[in-house]
Amino acid sequence: MPQLPRAGALHAARARFRHGGVLAYATESCFGLGCDPFNVRAIRRILAIKARPNHKGLIVIAANLEQLRPLIRPLTPAQLAVVNRYWPGPYTFLLPASRRVPQLLRGRHDKIAVRITAHGPAAALCLALGSPLVSTSANRAGQKSLRSARACRQEFGEQVLTLDGRIGKRRKPSTIIDLDSGRVLR
Repeated sequence: MPQLPRAGALHAARARFRHGGVLAYATESCFGLGCDPFNVRAIRRILAIKARPNHKGLIVIAANLEQLRPLIRPLTPAQLAVVNRYWPGPYTFLLPASRRVPQLLRGRHDKIAVRITAHGPAAALCLALGSPLVSTSANRAGQKSLRSARACRQEFGEQVLTLDGRIGKRRKPSTIIDLDSGRVLR
């Protein structure tokens, strides 16, 4: 069973998440910065912390497809068959966004980038929060992704609640695929 943060850290993470704060947590290849994907104020915080342009959009991770349903339009059986071959795993798909998705999360796109993570602790965090989680690399735009809780604490200080954890064994970020065209974007 994946290791969850200690009870005190988990309580603090839930509180920070619910109040529009930003979390740093371990993912497949690096630490990620995350927040509630429906909280525009929280998304703005992440973009400001990273100095990331608003038009790029952000990835959202989840523990299962059920958590992604409020973010995406219903998938056809053929689309489901494709994503189910890759998930859970290091594959992010661009899927048609539901009307509930904040524009800042999509950027200038009409699709949303989503992934069912295979990183046990990140999936467990999504389950503990009862929500999918914005997941962008923990770094300032153009800088190297941070790979430890200590590095996140040094870089972001009190702006971010950093959870202890170990990153996965991947060296590269997730592959991004546009489901409609099949085009690999990263």
